[in-house]
Amino acid sequence: MDRVLPKRFWTTQRLAIFGGGVLVISLLAYTFLFADRRSKLNVEKDKITVSAVSTGPFEDFIAVTGVVQPLKTIRLDAIEGGYVTQKLVEGGNTVKQGEVLLKLENQSLKLSFLQSETEANRLVNDLQNTRQRIQIERFTLRKTLADVDAQISQAKDTYDRQEKLYKDKVVSEEDYLKAKRAYERLTAQRTIEIETQKYQEENAKFQIKQLEGTLQRTQRNVALWQQTLDNLVVKAPVSGQLSSIDVEVGSNINRGQNIGQIDDLNGFKMRVGIDEHYISRVFAGLKGSFEFNGKMHELEIKRVYPEVKSGRFEVDMTFVNGTPQGIKRGQSSPIQLELGKAAKATLIPVGGFFSDTGGNWVYVVDKSGKRAVKRQITLGRKNPEFYEVLDGLQPGEQVITSSYENFGDNEVLEF
Repeated sequence: MDRVLPKRFWTTQRLAIFGGGVLVISLLAYTFLFADRRSKLNVEKDKITVSAVSTGPFEDFIAVTGVVQPLKTIRLDAIEGGYVTQKLVEGGNTVKQGEVLLKLENQSLKLSFLQSETEANRLVNDLQNTRQRIQIERFTLRKTLADVDAQISQAKDTYDRQEKLYKDKVVSEEDYLKAKRAYERLTAQRTIEIETQKYQEENAKFQIKQLEGTLQRTQRNVALWQQTLDNLVVKAPVSGQLSSIDVEVGSNINRGQNIGQIDDLNGFKMRVGIDEHYISRVFAGLKGSFEFNGKMHELEIKRVYPEVKSGRFEVDMTFVNGTPQGIKRGQSSPIQLELGKAAKATLIPVGGFFSDTGGNWVYVVDKSGKRAVKRQITLGRKNPEFYEVLDGLQPGEQVITSSYENFGDNEVLEF
């Protein structure tokens, strides 16, 4: 007989519906919990540069350009002003010390010199006249004293006779006193004449001393004016190359005006321009090197010019082992300037990525080599070849070092 079978709950249809639901829920859960939702961009690998992170000595140097200049340059300034009457040497020629370069004319200076010379001649004449007058006065006084002494001698004889006769009461008292007064007057006159001579002598010596002092000052003044006139002839202060002389015949030159310069050819140096970013790290004594005629030559900073112009400052570097043979003024050459000693570091090659990221992050290629992922990093010092990696990268990893300009804000690049 037929039996009634119990109705089953898990029918084929229900199992199919349940399995489908579980599958959909699993897919949704994976999408929300495990799927990579980062922004992606497909790039062509052959259009980017991938570089390896490495470990090695980081050489702290910068590449700069130096220009060969004379070791010493002497400015040629006009000591006195005037207009140019002759130009004897052109720029670019080699000159010897003391060689005449220019001749100037200045009528005002000539007139002042003549006036000073005339005054000196007048003082010389006055001094000679004063000395002659004093000599004549001395002769006159000697003659006067001789006359007075003769009169005194005669008056004394008369006085002595009158005194004797007066005592013998032969002459009157009046005749005696008259002879006495005559003798005493002449004696007093002689004393006055001697005092007068002494005064005149002292006064004459004072006048002569004054005239001699004034004459010396005037003669020094004449010598200075003569030297001033001599300065109208411009001569080379040192031997060397007259690199420039910016005047022409007929032009007017003011006192102190720069008219050119002379380069000392006994040695050369390199004038180097450096970015102001490094001004706190550059000082006298730093070394550098450059290649010339197939050889490396060592340089050393001797002077730092702290003045910053257009974002750059300058230094003078001298040749440690002597000036290279054949080097000439005006030549330029790249120089490797050392800022510190080499030290072991993690390195990443210099590339265009830095201008887009500021060195704060890079795209690192994963182990599969099929994509690169953005990663935060920290960079330190830089030289023309490498950046120093402080954090975020390990030696052996691959990093995109070319420009990121076309990658936008995507976090993953797929090749």
